[in-house]
Formats: sequence, structure tokens, C-alpha cells
Amino acid sequence: MDVKRAQDIYKSKETIAVHLDGEPVWIEHVDVDNGMATVQVGSRPTNTHTIAVDRLEEQAR
Repeated sequence: MDVKRAQDIYKSKETIAVHLDGEPVWIEHVDVDNGMATVQVGSRPTNTHTIAVDRLEEQAR
């Protein structure tokens, strides 16, 4: 995924399925300048990771 798409998903009012290494994630923040995103893995708010946005995969509807 590119940074622009990650930012679009983050700002969207719709729920858009995104995965990291096969696990569902919620995008919590996108650092456009550095190409990074902070994501919550699964449903545990304490399970967050900051990763390169190119590791994120948008799931087909």
C-alpha cells in the first residue's frame, strides 16, 4: 500500500479491511513524511506497532 492510500483509509468514514502479515489491523496514525503507520493489531488496543505502510495490504471487498 502507498502512503496516500493509507491516509485515505485512515480518514475514511467507511470501514475498510486492512491486514498486516495476514492479521487484521486498524490504522491509528499515518506519518506521510516518513512513510510509516501506527496500527492496532486485532482488537487489543495495547497491541500497536509502527510499521512501513508498504507492509499493509488492503483486502478486496
